[in-house]
Amino acid sequence: MKKDALDLISSQVVRKTLAQQVEEQIIDLLISNKLKPGDKLPPEMELMELLGVSRPVMREAMTSLESLGIVKRKTRDGTYFTESISNKPFSTMLSLVSDNIEAIVEARTSLELGLVTYAAEKMTAETLEALNDTIIQMENSVDNEYGEHDLMFHRIIALSVNNPVLQGMIDSLLLSHVKINAQIKYREKEKTIKHHKAIYEALKEKKPQAAFQAMYNHLKFVERKVLE
Repeated sequence: MKKDALDLISSQVVRKTLAQQVEEQIIDLLISNKLKPGDKLPPEMELMELLGVSRPVMREAMTSLESLGIVKRKTRDGTYFTESISNKPFSTMLSLVSDNIEAIVEARTSLELGLVTYAAEKMTAETLEALNDTIIQMENSVDNEYGEHDLMFHRIIALSVNNPVLQGMIDSLLLSHVKINAQIKYREKEKTIKHHKAIYEALKEKKPQAAFQAMYNHLKFVERKVLE
């Protein structure tokens, strides 16, 4: 790697038990253009030292990012940002406002409301089953550690639209979701599950307007928690 790894990470993680903060720091390497799609990340031990976290926390963060398609771990070769997280216009705009969380929340809301409307028309029975599985996983989670399942819920909806023109925006949506998720200090699991179930039911019944309203209610709930 050409750049000194010490220059890549801006600050250590304050609460060492929160893998979400590690995810945010790694995402920031992309949106701040310190690393690019396809670049190799510093070794695990080096990242652990730079961020001040344990191996279990680091591996939990990497597993979450890999499940979202943001990174790819190669046996005996290390971890790389995937090529699909590309420098498309939406990604560029996101990088310009990386510290403006309000702008990121508004951009995410605008994109997800459109996506869920089309998802109501396109979602298959198989995809609906996968979506419901994320809700079950959230219900079975302990200690409010359901962030990965929450992200997967939104990822499934976004990808179900299956629109190549929107793919670059969806990639950036996943990045912004990680950043927003890390800002939430107090989680309300039952309310989140209730919102997800309302969205799921609207999608299952193929009702675009109801899906739009359910998603809007959910995202306004998230906005209040992030910006309060």
